[in-house]
Amino acid sequence: MKIRARQAISADGYVTTPAGWPAHTADPAFVSGESHGIREFLAGCEAAVMGRTTFEPALTNDRWPWPDLDVFVLASRRPAGTPDHVVTDSDPEQLLEKIRAANRGGDVHLVGGPRTIQAFHALGALDTLELVVVPLLFGGGMRLTPTVDPSLGLAFAGERALPGGSVEIVYSCEGSRPPLPGSPASQR
Repeated sequence: MKIRARQAISADGYVTTPAGWPAHTADPAFVSGESHGIREFLAGCEAAVMGRTTFEPALTNDRWPWPDLDVFVLASRRPAGTPDHVVTDSDPEQLLEKIRAANRGGDVHLVGGPRTIQAFHALGALDTLELVVVPLLFGGGMRLTPTVDPSLGLAFAGERALPGGSVEIVYSCEGSRPPLPGSPASQR
């Protein structure tokens, strides 16, 4: 099981538009039906994990966004109207254990929310950060992170061009994992 964050981001670093919509929804190529690779990405996933802020809008959607995925939500309280099959927990470590216990071998899509991505990264549980950079400048919105710290341990793993000028950039988070207890690196 790998936990893979996939996030659209504007060329000037915003994951949402100034109005709060996900960055990819402003891209004309996405609006015209291009998937920006999300269909291929989800084909290897069996679960999705997200924070409450990302999850709550799905409760009023006309259709459930994750029909074929187990859903886990990091939230201090269970949002009203949450389907019974959705697992919630307020503690990232406990939620991670629930994800691992339910996993049947597929990957987990860590659906945006900068705080949730950072929480799983801090646990050493984030395997990849996959950014889809859309060729737009927003000038405002929510940033993925206020600053990028070189000590995050992200290693460039690959890129590919997507329709309409977007680019997918993949980073491995292997270098950011804390050492295993008892390993030589943990005894330094």
